[in-house]
Amino acid sequence: MPDLDVDLTDSVLRLTLNRPDVLNALTGEMSLALAEALEGVNARDDVRVVVLTGAGDAFSTGADIGGEQAHERFGADAMDVAARMVRGIVASDTPVLAAVNGIAAGVSCSLALACDVIVARDSAAFLLPFARIGFMVDGGASATVAAAVGRARAMRMGLLGEPLSAQEAHDAGLITHVASSAEYDDVVATLVRRLAAGAPLAQAATKRAINAATLAHLDAALDRERSGQTLLMRTADVAEGMRAFSERRRPAFRGE
Repeated sequence: MPDLDVDLTDSVLRLTLNRPDVLNALTGEMSLALAEALEGVNARDDVRVVVLTGAGDAFSTGADIGGEQAHERFGADAMDVAARMVRGIVASDTPVLAAVNGIAAGVSCSLALACDVIVARDSAAFLLPFARIGFMVDGGASATVAAAVGRARAMRMGLLGEPLSAQEAHDAGLITHVASSAEYDDVVATLVRRLAAGAPLAQAATKRAINAATLAHLDAALDRERSGQTLLMRTADVAEGMRAFSERRRPAFRGE
């Protein structure tokens, strides 16, 4: 599809979110196509590494919440597709590398942080701004962020919606690599080559072992996020948050 570029070259499957004019905000169709691409990796013998990235100056700002029908796009179906994307990354026997070239926000931040190797340009940032419009974190972030950086930092990111610079994310243990703009492409290419040349059976076993040790409760977290988000979607606070976003103003939440 035009908004998700899928390219297989030299056993590297590159999945590029391609809506640079809106900072690669995810539509429902993009999310479904990405979920299907990730879920299909284990059935392929021509892929040794998956690279997830964004076109232009951003990784992705998350779900597209622009337009009059935006509120309707946050239903249970959208949550199910988000869970499929995350499970596709974690369940893949093949290493998945996130090449974070710019801002990674919302569910797209969650996707990046679910990847096995996360390389960020030093100008990038990671943001979970769900609370700013009355939602809770989703995309498995309630599990993956806490597993990586602990409860306190996860609460700070989730409740306050504070962005972390790429360097801060690296120093906190949230991502694996940070590189200057001048070195970023070379760092990504080097890591992709190393992963593609690695021992596939050992890589798969390593992924399964580390994920079992650190993300044993991921499925439960995704289920809680789905239930919580579905309930929140019906609240007046979320309606106010979405209006405020569209009107570029601060929301007035009432706990309703």
